[in-house]
Amino acid sequence: MQHVVQGVLITNTETIAGKMITQNLGVVGGSTVRAKHVGKDIGAFFKNIGGGELKAYTELLEESRSEAIARMVADAMARGADAVVNVRFATSAVTAGAAELFAYGTAVKVE
Repeated sequence: MQHVVQGVLITNTETIAGKMITQNLGVVGGSTVRAKHVGKDIGAFFKNIGGGELKAYTELLEESRSEAIARMVADAMARGADAVVNVRFATSAVTAGAAELFAYGTAVKVE
């Protein structure tokens, strides 16, 4: 998967087809902590009874991924990177009803 965010190429692979990594700038990351909304929780509770996708949570996760990626890219740009390779995501519970989503990878310069 390759994607460009703010002019920085991000990929979940260790290399980029057609490009040569010329410099490794270190691990970069970005995170966000999000809490569930009570109204969304009530809706999800009823949806959970009947089954199906919990769209409010899907949207929350999409927003969280986008924010974490944007922060990771900002970290990479501050180091002068034009790509981030081997991108991964991690999550953790911070407190009841709130979770962190963390995006990380290796910032690199490519030609």
